[in-house]
Amino acid sequence: MIRMFVFTTAVLLTSGTVVLAQVPPQPPPVANPLIGQGTEQERAACHPDVVKYCKELVKDNDQPDVFAILNCLQTNRTRISVPCQEVLAGHGQ
Repeated sequence: MIRMFVFTTAVLLTSGTVVLAQVPPQPPPVANPLIGQGTEQERAACHPDVVKYCKELVKDNDQPDVFAILNCLQTNRTRISVPCQEVLAGHGQ
């Protein structure tokens, strides 16, 4: 009985290894600088609010800190425009 259990376990483990070995290697994720920044329309909806309420976070030569801007927009939620509020709500924020 124990021999049968050990044999069955060995066969299952070996077959699992064979199946995993047949999966082709996956390519690395593509770096996208716009990930987390929304669509062009969403950025256009929130741009005036970002300039107005979060201008200290936007630097001309640097990539903006998306999370800091999101936090700023959330902090100023009652003051930002309705389209920008809809963008945030559409992303669960």
